[in-house]
Amino acid sequence: MNILHGFGGQLLLGALATLQLAAAALVLGTLLGAAVCSLQLSGHRVLRAAGDGYAAVVRGIPDLLIVFAVFFGGSLTLAALTGRYVEIDTFFAGVAALALSFGAYAAEIARGALLSVPKTQREAARTLGLSRAQALWTVVLPQAARFALAPFGNQSIVLLKQTSIVSIVGCDELMRKAAEASGATREPFTMYLAAACIYLALTGFATLCLEWAERRAARPLAA
Repeated sequence: MNILHGFGGQLLLGALATLQLAAAALVLGTLLGAAVCSLQLSGHRVLRAAGDGYAAVVRGIPDLLIVFAVFFGGSLTLAALTGRYVEIDTFFAGVAALALSFGAYAAEIARGALLSVPKTQREAARTLGLSRAQALWTVVLPQAARFALAPFGNQSIVLLKQTSIVSIVGCDELMRKAAEASGATREPFTMYLAAACIYLALTGFATLCLEWAERRAARPLAA
């Protein structure tokens, strides 16, 4: 007896969409976080204020409201520009909203990691004749990457689970597929339990990858 009543394939398609959402948001959010971090560490007061303000505002707003702001606010903006109502693609809105949220946390992780590298490392690099850019890329960033790996990986796993909130605007990811299957079969517990198992498998695999990466990063220190 098929306990999923033929909706197993739909749930797998939803899982694929979830992975696509998370991957796209991870890439865009990481780039955004790097840009915001550079503002936060800038020598200009206005740029630092802009970076700190963005991180504080986004981290202080629930992710669901960010999804609504991007989806509905984007439609209103396009309507004002084009003179007619334009509905934002739900996948694009989800990626943009998740990237905005992830970027704020990524910026704080990067800032903390860079500040964790002792200043003496930079001074030693300059003493050896390295330029500021060379010192950054060959001395500071490799050390900061080890500090950032664990929190960045954990936040990436959180991002994978946060994709579920995009279902509220109609994006066909895993949670949306589970809701549709629940309504069609009138068995919400079964369908949402199946979705929970898929999320658990995805996050479990991501956790194993993170642990492997941490062991790899720790090898030079153990040598």
